[in-house]
Amino acid sequence: MASRLRTGIDVLDRKLGGGLPAGSVVVLSADPASQAELFLYELTATRGTLYLSLDRSAAAVKDSIRNSPTETGDPTVRHITGEAPLDNAGKLVSALPETSNLVVDPVDILEMQEPPSRFRSFLNDLQNHIFNTNSLAIFHCLDGRSVPPLRDTTEHFADVVFELRTDTSGDEIDNRLAIPKFRGGRAPADTIKMELSEEVSVDTSRDIA
Repeated sequence: MASRLRTGIDVLDRKLGGGLPAGSVVVLSADPASQAELFLYELTATRGTLYLSLDRSAAAVKDSIRNSPTETGDPTVRHITGEAPLDNAGKLVSALPETSNLVVDPVDILEMQEPPSRFRSFLNDLQNHIFNTNSLAIFHCLDGRSVPPLRDTTEHFADVVFELRTDTSGDEIDNRLAIPKFRGGRAPADTIKMELSEEVSVDTSRDIA
């Protein structure tokens, strides 16, 4: 079995056989109004992390991580700006050291670059580097009102797909994680109830109908 890298969420790591396979590209798909960022922040506590922000400034991301209720690390945060975000992101990714985390938040802006072949080339180069360095890449994909047309390409390249679904129709906010795609292992067959509060954790209590 390939070596595993922890997500930092103990129960989830056990359900995944010790964590995510080293060298994996992971998609975290979630509603923009969800607390999915806490998952990304907690991941920074597991190992050295390069955090690429495509919309918020580096200062804003650092402040959010510093004030997060979850356990966090001290990631290197870079704000990708300019007219060539794929080129700028690619240069930073190429310098990622061994056994690191790469967070791209959100990947949507890169998915909108033209022509589509440039995005596919970026994904191929990133995937090769992540595999060769035994690292972990997490693409934060906003599943909101407008989804970029290249989202299918992103999910096809990904080794693992996490789908975080948030339901606010009842008296409580219900977060459930589905793992429809998991190369290199067996994903849980059922959705996993997540608690996104003081820490990201799996709710192991019995659901009440």
